[in-house]
Amino acid sequence: MKRNSVVFSVWIVVIGALLFTTGLGRVHLFDWDEINFAESAREMLVSGDYLDVQINFETFWEKPPLFIWMQAFSMKLFGVNEFAARFPNALAGIITLLVLFFIGKRLRDESFGLLWSLLYACSFLPFFYFKSGIIDPWFNLFIFLGIYFMIRYTLPEHNDRQGLHAVLSAFFLGLATLTKGPVGFLIFALCFFVFLVLRRFRIDFRWKHVLAFIGVFAIVGGLWFILQIANGHLSIIQDFIVYQIRLFRTEDAGHGGFPFYHFIILFFGVFPASIFAVATFRKGVLRIEENTGMAHFFRWMMITLWVVLILFSIVQTKIVHYSSMCYFPITFLAAWYIDKWTNGDVKIGKGIIIPLMIVGIVVGLAAFAIPFIDAWKSLLIPYIGDEFTRGNLQAMSSWIGFEWLFGVVLIAAVILFAVFLRNRPKAIFTLLAGCLVFIYGGVFFITPQVEKYSQHAAIEFYQRKRGEDCYILPLHKSYAHYFYSDRQPQNTNTDREFLQRGAIDKPAYFVLRNQQREVDGFVSQTVDAMKLYDKNGFAFYARYPK
Repeated sequence: MKRNSVVFSVWIVVIGALLFTTGLGRVHLFDWDEINFAESAREMLVSGDYLDVQINFETFWEKPPLFIWMQAFSMKLFGVNEFAARFPNALAGIITLLVLFFIGKRLRDESFGLLWSLLYACSFLPFFYFKSGIIDPWFNLFIFLGIYFMIRYTLPEHNDRQGLHAVLSAFFLGLATLTKGPVGFLIFALCFFVFLVLRRFRIDFRWKHVLAFIGVFAIVGGLWFILQIANGHLSIIQDFIVYQIRLFRTEDAGHGGFPFYHFIILFFGVFPASIFAVATFRKGVLRIEENTGMAHFFRWMMITLWVVLILFSIVQTKIVHYSSMCYFPITFLAAWYIDKWTNGDVKIGKGIIIPLMIVGIVVGLAAFAIPFIDAWKSLLIPYIGDEFTRGNLQAMSSWIGFEWLFGVVLIAAVILFAVFLRNRPKAIFTLLAGCLVFIYGGVFFITPQVEKYSQHAAIEFYQRKRGEDCYILPLHKSYAHYFYSDRQPQNTNTDREFLQRGAIDKPAYFVLRNQQREVDGFVSQTVDAMKLYDKNGFAFYARYPK
């Protein structure tokens, strides 16, 4: 490794650590996904059962355990808290930036590797996900590495390390399967099939490599499934498979959306990289690429982008992070186009500048306005029909007073990009620096205050019940009461009939959305319930043993 690469690597690690580890515990975990995984990790520590993923100390068969193991180990080090739940993804962020740097360096040079890493770190959702406790950053990284080594395997020129690349591809795809399930391999398989079709099924391979790929993938990816079967838990595997199929065929837990849902999410969520990436969609764009290895990688990234987009547009369940695998190809395509622009091979015209400024100014204005919500919400509340939302807005945040500046920074960045257009390095540096300040400042300062308008009142109640021998039952889907009240196995009863009307042996607490219809229904069914209080959209009731 050259000295410059070592220096760049150290800087990536240091800056990545500062960006992704600071402020991890400033805001509560968000329902559902963040708390779902963190609670499973907490219950692993409480129960000592590291094979079965559990929720409420019952088998939770929706996810394999690799990411949960990471969180459980992190909680061993840092305690059961938000920082520990999110720390594995902070590590994923640092590793991802290093991976992109070295792959980019191999494809072109160190400058291209740095550019790709910067674009990934300075785009909205990619940055935000490394500050979260959801499963996808590691899942996507494993899929990407599996695809990358298959790209190396299928290079047109002679490759004397094909066998190693096949094994590494299978290994990382196995880890992806162990992280979130077979959809990781499905994404790879669809990409590989499209590649074969475009190549008219002409590919140089050896059968021993195929067998090695299958063997490694089966061992790594099937490890948890094999252990479950060996322990007589075949039903868990069956339930897991049924759940995966249901996600494709139906809307799960109300997570529906229109067909172009993920197109919109990626266009705005991977800003500013998405704007530059769109410019690579025109026909014949690769004619200016003389490097065959880069062109080969470009085609694979374009295939990956469209396979994931189409696949999850077909899937009926629509959740933001389902298309997060697209962050890799989008940021690569953007880096490729910007690299060509800085070298004078392409031009940046109104087709890029206008969307860049529109999105940047709109998002910046929204961020500018949010800190003033307490000042103008009284004008808005009378026009909001939903009682729960009106209640949420009754909350008061603790704004410092300068948070609006982050919106101004973003607006200034997109405007200065257009002003500095002739000085290309200065223009792109200004844009990326402004985006980074905006997203880091937003996550660190704005998100904790915004959270107070959503789930904060409920979580505050659960925290007060920590250590109390009691039952807690939200009347809406939630995992927050398990994690934040530190539920123990003796308090796991969630039988609604028993808790509302049965002869309970300890206090039972109920958390409702403070909507008249929901409250009236609960009170009519639970005649001896005592209202404790209501706060910011939630109503809290209790039953006590007679």
